[in-house]
Amino acid sequence: MAERARVPPREGPAPVPRPAPPAGALRIAIVGAEGPGKSALAVGLAEALAGSTGLACPAVPEWLRAWCEREGRTPRPDEQAAIAAEQHARIECAAAAHDIVVADTTALMTAVYSRLLFGDRSLEAMAIAWQRRMSITLLTAVDLPWQADGHQRDGPHVQAPVDALVGDLLAAHRLPWVRVGGQGPARLRSALEAVTPMLPARNAG
Repeated sequence: MAERARVPPREGPAPVPRPAPPAGALRIAIVGAEGPGKSALAVGLAEALAGSTGLACPAVPEWLRAWCEREGRTPRPDEQAAIAAEQHARIECAAAAHDIVVADTTALMTAVYSRLLFGDRSLEAMAIAWQRRMSITLLTAVDLPWQADGHQRDGPHVQAPVDALVGDLLAAHRLPWVRVGGQGPARLRSALEAVTPMLPARNAG
């Protein structure tokens, strides 16, 4: 079952209403700590949505993975901004040409790792602004065994702080998000349960 995020009430003035995501493609972002099956979920979800709707639905791969494979290392602090921008550009390019887009991570994750690894919060405002363009964000639960993945992963000790910070940022900025989890097919069902209610309105429009 998908665990729908709850935003705790705030004291003081009512928050300023946030603009809705742009019209056009349904943008589904998958984010979370390293190792919880984001890439497999992105591909599986894109295939399931394409099959159930008959609409074009690509999975936009993680640019950081390709970057690390090309360079043979992880990025320096000064390279993070360009990686975040390229990830966002690839999502927007796919959204311009398709009805539904599933993004295997977003610039938000680059900002989170920049903060945790380098103490750099300079990417957060940009990443949050770009994250608002996502129709919904799926935050993957840390309930799968951690696996090494070449240069890209730091270790299981990083999972909990990354997961906590991502959830805090999504909640603090009142972005629409749902936590998804489960083993094997249950994980895909959890994601489909979260996004399926959004499909009829989009198709009807």
